[in-house]
Amino acid sequence: MAHAAAKRRHEFTTTRHCAHRPPPAGPLRRPHMAPGITGSLTHCAGYRAAAVAHTTDIPHLGVDAEPHAPLPPSVRNDITSPTERTHLRQLHTAHPDIHWDRLLFSAKESLYKACSPWPPPLHFEDAEITFTPHTHAFTAHLLPPQTPTPTTKTTPLTGHWHTSHHILVTAVAIPHPPTTHPLTWETLTAQR
Repeated sequence: MAHAAAKRRHEFTTTRHCAHRPPPAGPLRRPHMAPGITGSLTHCAGYRAAAVAHTTDIPHLGVDAEPHAPLPPSVRNDITSPTERTHLRQLHTAHPDIHWDRLLFSAKESLYKACSPWPPPLHFEDAEITFTPHTHAFTAHLLPPQTPTPTTKTTPLTGHWHTSHHILVTAVAIPHPPTTHPLTWETLTAQR
């Protein structure tokens, strides 16, 4: 952050203050939390947030905030699958007051933050998101990385979303797996 603009440094610092004490950034700019603590940070213009939990309760979590505005079409096409684009068109027809493409972007960001502790890092094409408007929930399916058009999906993960004051906020908490093994790609896919 040493070479970032003053506004960006301020956002970075105030977001970390939300986590009670400013944690240093680690690999992939993920904050280092104290042992036994998991957390996720987010910021955008006019909004900063931190989510923190004991790993005994929630081992992995992710939060993201974005301005409630449409994505540029080129970005939308880069981050969505054909299935997601169809879903977004249906959502827009039924609920035109929500910028579903930006919400999908935010949901994937939350998911990727929650999954960031283990390799390989996820990319936008590694998950498919579906929204349930009346419950403000979304379901995320991690897709196997082995094939360009995967047919096997992992156990779905559930997240939640909210809109207020021109901001979209999403959150994902990944629970402990039903076994004593650590959460890995294999344990997620084995549950399907």
